[in-house]
Amino acid sequence: MAGHSKWANIRFRKGVQDAKRGKIFTKLVREITQATREGGSDLDINPKLRIVRDKALRANMTKDNIDRAIAKASGNLEGVIYSEYLYEGYAPGGVAVLVACLTDNKNRTVGEVRHAFSKFGGALGADGSVAFLFRKVGFIEFNAKNLTPDQAFEMLVDMGADDVELEQGVCRVECHFSQLNDIQIRLQQEGYELIRAEITFLPEQTVDVSDLEQAQKLMKFVDFLEDLDDVQNIYANYEIEQSLLENL
Repeated sequence: MAGHSKWANIRFRKGVQDAKRGKIFTKLVREITQATREGGSDLDINPKLRIVRDKALRANMTKDNIDRAIAKASGNLEGVIYSEYLYEGYAPGGVAVLVACLTDNKNRTVGEVRHAFSKFGGALGADGSVAFLFRKVGFIEFNAKNLTPDQAFEMLVDMGADDVELEQGVCRVECHFSQLNDIQIRLQQEGYELIRAEITFLPEQTVDVSDLEQAQKLMKFVDFLEDLDDVQNIYANYEIEQSLLENL
């Protein structure tokens, strides 16, 4: 992926994650539950829940299951209380990694994440050891229909976007994370089909991975982390050469 857009990593990981849809549904229910308990069940006043709800719909979770998760979380029912944690470390080859977790047991989670890093030759770091290499942003990807690059740029900047890229009919937008919900709503009102809309962490600089063995080891590490129930998202600053992708 070296030399491609800064969003290439996001697109590549999405393809891998889609193959694990059952696991993703379980994690989405956690996100819905947490967002509902934090801000209530009203989508109009809880932008975090709206973003997660739309994310679940795009992952083909049924509306009934989403509504059931919201209703359960918004009712005064006894249930598990989740907390959010962001762990930082270095994967093999000096790749910086952020691991976003949602858990009811911090000790269990940090133990599992630390084991994953050590198992693959990486190291879990202290708070702040890696986060400075990333910036927290809103990211939107949508089908741009017949928009030209100039039209897309003008429209999205007017909506509050910071950066816009149009490639093969797909528009990718970076914005301040606080603007994500507003831009998402405006695009939907204009009739555009969203592919994804989420808060993410983009690397300030990347580590090129050009060796197949290193790339395979890195992907095994990421897959191992993703299989952990408490891990919601993984952000890393690697770029894998395009020629290696078909062998992963």
